[in-house]
Amino acid sequence: METPDPFAVWLPLARAHKSVLASVEAVLKQAGLPGLDWYDMLWELECAGDAGLRPFELQEKLLLPQYGVSRLAERLAKTGLLARRTCNDDGRGQVLVITPEGAAMRARIWAVYSAAMQQAVTPHFSPGEARRLAELLAKLLRPAPADKI
Repeated sequence: METPDPFAVWLPLARAHKSVLASVEAVLKQAGLPGLDWYDMLWELECAGDAGLRPFELQEKLLLPQYGVSRLAERLAKTGLLARRTCNDDGRGQVLVITPEGAAMRARIWAVYSAAMQQAVTPHFSPGEARRLAELLAKLLRPAPADKI
């Protein structure tokens, strides 16, 4: 059985990802909105609800280094989009919680983001192709079968 060439997949995948993200970021910038890093953090905090998230939990969800999460959280706190609470389990720790202003900003970003995503992706695929691509990409999120390693 022929082994697939990972580089035949990797480079187009990385380039497509970069192209779509750049396109969406440009539309957000043109609309005078913050970038996807703000959206992603606000989304995770909104999903967490009143319980909020510890910075290390955000780091795991956002795939940002610790200093990236800290800097972004500081910017969002300064603009009133998130609040910091003392952690009940750890007096020195903190929990980050989205504010109503943060939820409103996330919704404003989403209105533009979702339209930009549609514009960047849907013209290239039929509905069946889009479903198949999603299925194929989902395989990369699961561990490889032991017999294929």
